[in-house]
Amino acid sequence: MKQFEITVSVKILTDGELNETERRLIESASAACSNAYSPYSKFSVGAAVLLSGGEIICGSNQENDAFPSGMCAERVALFYANSQRPASAVVAVAITSAISGVRNSEYVYPCGACRQSLLQSEIRFGNRIKILMANSTGVMTVESAGDLLPLNFKM
Repeated sequence: MKQFEITVSVKILTDGELNETERRLIESASAACSNAYSPYSKFSVGAAVLLSGGEIICGSNQENDAFPSGMCAERVALFYANSQRPASAVVAVAITSAISGVRNSEYVYPCGACRQSLLQSEIRFGNRIKILMANSTGVMTVESAGDLLPLNFKM
């Protein structure tokens, strides 16, 4: 029998420990929450994608009567960025959430499909994507989508 362990380095930072770009990215994700269409769950998620040229692209979750036909905020932002700026690598993603319009005190993490999509972007451009998951009191960070999905699908 073979056995191995997988470890992930996770940091929890305060606002004062973030650089200006990271703060701006989180503010953009937070603002995107207000554009969410979440009449069923009342759980709004905003995501902001930082591209290699410094541009920020935002997305929000979009629910649908024909569940699960909606789309997560992370993939809305990521797919829009990749379709509109196909030569620009994603270097960071910030994610925030709100419940009935109030900033969530819990961290929100990308779902499996979003983790795989983020990982695909890392593979596509050959770079790591820093992921910042912000709640009302701090920011949890990992240095790569691969950290969130260590056992992943690659072709």
